[in-house]
Amino acid sequence: MAEARQSNLGLLEKTFWFTLNALERRLFSENLIVSNLTPYEEIHRDGIMSVRHYLPLEETEIQVGEMVVPVRQQRHRVPLVLVPPLAATSMIFDLLPRRSLVRFLLAQGFDVYLVDWGEVTVKHSNISLETYVLEWMPAALSVIRRHSGEQELSLFSYCMGGLLTLMYAAVSRDEHIRNMVTVASPVDMHQSGVAGQILTRVYRPVLLVGRLLNFSLMDLPSRYLHIPGRVNSLLFKMTNPVGSLTSYWDLLVNMWDREYVKEHTTLSSWFDDMVDYPGETIKAMVVKMMLNNQMAKGRMRMGGQQARFEQIKCSILAFAGDDDKLVSPRAAHKVLEIVSSEDKEFCVVPGGHAGVFGGSRAPENMWSLSADWLSARSD
Repeated sequence: MAEARQSNLGLLEKTFWFTLNALERRLFSENLIVSNLTPYEEIHRDGIMSVRHYLPLEETEIQVGEMVVPVRQQRHRVPLVLVPPLAATSMIFDLLPRRSLVRFLLAQGFDVYLVDWGEVTVKHSNISLETYVLEWMPAALSVIRRHSGEQELSLFSYCMGGLLTLMYAAVSRDEHIRNMVTVASPVDMHQSGVAGQILTRVYRPVLLVGRLLNFSLMDLPSRYLHIPGRVNSLLFKMTNPVGSLTSYWDLLVNMWDREYVKEHTTLSSWFDDMVDYPGETIKAMVVKMMLNNQMAKGRMRMGGQQARFEQIKCSILAFAGDDDKLVSPRAAHKVLEIVSSEDKEFCVVPGGHAGVFGGSRAPENMWSLSADWLSARSD
C-alpha cells in the first residue's frame, strides 16, 4: 500500500507532506496516536485501577493485518479477562485499528474485559505485589462476574501480567478460573538469558551478605527503589539498540506517508511512554522473584498467606518468543512444571518480547493459536 501511494506522489508533494508530518509529530504527536480506539465502558474503579468491558463489534468483518476476519455472531459463554503487565500500559491490547488484539478477540466471539492497572507515579511507590494480587485482582474479577453473570472466567495475560495472574490463582485457589493464557511470562527468572545467569551467580553471595549484615532490601523505604517509566523505556530499548536505530531511520524515510507516521508514532508510544514501577513492588520482585526465584520453586509468601502454585488446576496455554531477549522459552515454560493442570500446552512462536505479543506476525501466530485454544474451552 505504501509503495502504491509512493508511485502516485511526486517529489514536491512528498516534501510537502514530509514537512507537515514532521512538524505535527514534533508539536502535536498525540494527534498521530491511534491506539485505544475500540469502544468500552468502565465498570469499576479503585484509585488508579479500573476495569473495562469492551462493547460488541458492529461490523460483520474486520481487517487484522492482511487478514479479513469475519465477526462471529454467537458469543462464547465464558468471559475473557485481559491482564496487562506493569511497565506497559493497557494500550498494547488495542494497539492499532488493524492490529488490535481486543478487536480480534471480539470478532472471535469473546466477551472481553480488561483490568487496567493505571498510570503509576512516584506518589504510588507504596503499591505492592499484595495490592495487585490480594486486593485489585479479586475486586476486579468479582465485578466482572457480577457484570457478566458468569462465574467461570478465562484470563489472558502478558509478561508480568501473567505472573500476577498466577500469583492470584495460587493464593486465592479460585476454582472458577477455567482457562489461563500466559505470554512471555518469566516464571523461572534464573533461566532468562544473561539476566538469569547473573541472578544464578549472585543469589547465594547476596543471601550470605544479607545474613552477615542483618539487612534486606525489604527494609528500605519504597521510594528509594521506585523506577520511573523513562528508565523502563531505556532498559527495554537497550535489549535491541540496533532495532531502535533502524526504526527511526525507517520513520525518516517514510515521513511523507501519514499512515506510516501514525503507525510508527503509536508503536513508539508503547516503548517511549512506559509506566513507573512502584518501589514496594520492585522490592518484592527483586527479593522474592529474582534472587530467591520463589515462583519457580512453587511457593511464594504474599502478606500473611502462602501462594502454592500446585493449587492451580485450570487449563493453561503458555507462549514464548523464539527471539525474546528478556524472557527465554525455558523461563516461560516453567509455568507448566509448577501447576497441577492436566490440560496444559506450551508454544514457541516467532518474535521478540514485544513482537510475540503485538508484532506484525502476532495475529497469525499467538493470537490465532490463543483464540482457537480458548474457543474450544469457553462454551
